[in-house]
Amino acid sequence: MILEMHCHTSEHSSCSHVSAADIAQHNFDIGLQGTVFTDHHYLWAPEEIKVLRRRLKVPDYYLILSGQEVTTPELGDVLVYGAGATIEKGTPLENIRKDFPHAAIVWAHPYRHENIPPSEKLLHPLIDGIEIFSSNHSLAESNRGLRDWHSLKFTAIAGTDTHALSYAGLYPTIFDHPVLTIAELAGEIRAARCRPFFKEIPRSGSSSTQVTEITIGDRGSGDIRERYVIKQHKNLSTWSSAARRSHVMDEIRRNGFEEGRFRVPKPLGNDRDSLTTIEEGIKGKTLFDKLVEADRGDAKHYLEMAAEWLARLHNLRLQIVPPEEFFSDERRRVELYLSAFYKTGNRHTRKAQEIMDRVIDFETSSYCQNPDKLIQGHGDFHPKNIFIGQDADNPASRFVAAIDFGSSYTMPPAFDVGTFLAQFRNQFYGRREVTDKVSEDVFLQKYMSESKKVDDDFLLQVEVFRARTSLSIGYYLIKLNLGESENLWRVLVEAEHHLARLWV
Repeated sequence: MILEMHCHTSEHSSCSHVSAADIAQHNFDIGLQGTVFTDHHYLWAPEEIKVLRRRLKVPDYYLILSGQEVTTPELGDVLVYGAGATIEKGTPLENIRKDFPHAAIVWAHPYRHENIPPSEKLLHPLIDGIEIFSSNHSLAESNRGLRDWHSLKFTAIAGTDTHALSYAGLYPTIFDHPVLTIAELAGEIRAARCRPFFKEIPRSGSSSTQVTEITIGDRGSGDIRERYVIKQHKNLSTWSSAARRSHVMDEIRRNGFEEGRFRVPKPLGNDRDSLTTIEEGIKGKTLFDKLVEADRGDAKHYLEMAAEWLARLHNLRLQIVPPEEFFSDERRRVELYLSAFYKTGNRHTRKAQEIMDRVIDFETSSYCQNPDKLIQGHGDFHPKNIFIGQDADNPASRFVAAIDFGSSYTMPPAFDVGTFLAQFRNQFYGRREVTDKVSEDVFLQKYMSESKKVDDDFLLQVEVFRARTSLSIGYYLIKLNLGESENLWRVLVEAEHHLARLWV
């Protein structure tokens, strides 16, 4: 049973701008099964709720109950469910518990204003739960609550703390069992048979970063109300790199990628103390998944959208990160790829060494003395880092968004194009159901037609970066214990083929 547990009405809370009828009707319309009013130091009488129900277009089973928000000297605001009378402001917790022994007391929005509640308060013996998700929390504060819940195992709820209709019902709570009365609801909270209504899904990460996607308020129709991605970093170095990534994303968004057909996720917070970064989640599917399931026409359209996104970024000719960072980090990255061959004694090590040497020589001769050729790129542009979404039922509202800017540098534009083509080839190698529908040539042709400025030897540069990406693919194959596979041999041979154009 999914309920809104914290909302204020204009009838009985001076801070609210929305009526009880509008709150309850809205929450029903978005798929919730009930609303609990929590006005400040006010308890709705049963007769008052009966009068309200007559104004609503909701079925009899839709639950409308009343608790109250009470200011206490020990914890500040708490939500009290199941008290038989209105409680005065400033009443101590001990008195509330003594007067209403069967009520449930929940600490409201304890993390707001960057508060870090100590564990002894979160586990206070006189309270029954903690509100960890709230519109009164920033996402970083809600994430702190989520971590404390996992660590301390207290009972948690979510509450929107509604004061306006625009965000009503955003943070609901789910109960294991149906309830009919406020007494039953209080009993379920005290028995810990409830939790915030959300999904917490581990996503692909790395040895230095744990990635989790949080979805809150997923209503019955499947329409997601709020989604964000938490990246938990193992050390200060990886967190600092993530903070740099957030800066790049902010700058790109400010240059036309905030909304519309071309997007970048919005960075939502960097918490140095907990080494976490938070960014907006993207509603949609990866380009990889869309290409697998699409028909021929849609597959071509999706691939062209991705190419147009990249050309649009490159056409801005931004230089957010100093160009010298590309040169200082590029050799280190490529040498890391090569090190896997040496460490495992791979029989293709010499071939990989030759590929690396040619790539580095080309980058040095082509770009070191020409930093004006470099622009802010994505750095890891491939089908699994690109999302295709849709804001409404109308296909015209489709958009494309790129994620994972951890490798974004001021770099050669051909780097992103070569990366995409090589990764497309690798990710769909052997998947004829995709390559029979659409080829990487569609991407390249669309990119070239949308680009405002390319070098005369741009296609040659693309071939070099296809080879460079093949080297990175080889590195990951070795990490997966596939160093002796036929696939690694294929990747390296194709890299040599791309580099052969340097001598044509």
